[in-house]
Amino acid sequence: MIIARKTMTLNLTEAEMAVLEELCVKKDLTKTAVLRQALRLYQAVEGRADNGDKLFFEDDKTKMKSEVVIL
Repeated sequence: MIIARKTMTLNLTEAEMAVLEELCVKKDLTKTAVLRQALRLYQAVEGRADNGDKLFFEDDKTKMKSEVVIL
């Protein structure tokens, strides 16, 4: 099966590009791969939020939870 691909131009600030490049090094992935993962994660979070689910981060030491608010 051949998957059609589209090309786009993405304008990032220097700070945003630095974050992207840092993630690429940390994860040993290309910029495209990092952005694809980010899109899939965002889609999953949005889908769960649309169903009324909530997203939390929990501190391992204190067990305190912080809710992530999605706008």
